[in-house]
Amino acid sequence: MKKIKILAVGDIHGDTGLVKKLAEKAEKENVDLVILTGDLTFFDSSTKNLIGPFVKAKKEVLLLHGNHESIATIDFLSKLYPSTKNLHGYSFIKNDIGIFGAGGAEMEFNKTGNTEIFDILKKGNENLKGVKKKIMVTHMHPRGSKSEFSGFPGSKGIKKAIEKFKPDIALFSHIHEGAGIEEKIGKTKLINVSRKAKIFEI
Repeated sequence: MKKIKILAVGDIHGDTGLVKKLAEKAEKENVDLVILTGDLTFFDSSTKNLIGPFVKAKKEVLLLHGNHESIATIDFLSKLYPSTKNLHGYSFIKNDIGIFGAGGAEMEFNKTGNTEIFDILKKGNENLKGVKKKIMVTHMHPRGSKSEFSGFPGSKGIKKAIEKFKPDIALFSHIHEGAGIEEKIGKTKLINVSRKAKIFEI
């Protein structure tokens, strides 16, 4: 199985300077895929130059909405750029590696709470039978993770999805101060990328 190199980052909040630097880094490091874990904008303000630089660098981009933008914004961006894909409730397979995700945060999922986020992840995971490795991408952190030091409880639905679907890696952001924290739930490696971009191979 050929490995893929990924650059993952979240919580960009409209910082086009950061995007420019990251696109240059993605090109220099020759990454195969860029994963954006939500909160690309600041309350759905301008989406200008947030995806374009990655596309210009000829990178495929997978993205999710956070709690700062709507699903419609991410749908718009994924239609605007053919090399991008909205991961919310969907999956993507590259070199036998399956990637699935759910965006938003509990404040947005408060009608049916954790159940909805779990169901969205379940839907994405269903298309990944037979893949060699799996990456689960969410905006929010799972319940019981170290990112809860922030005082914001994690999602029970995300934790349940990790325990049930056993992804090799779970990527998320949301808690900026937790950037760079890595830990494990079972055999799943958890990485809070936030604004501190993580480049890794799987």
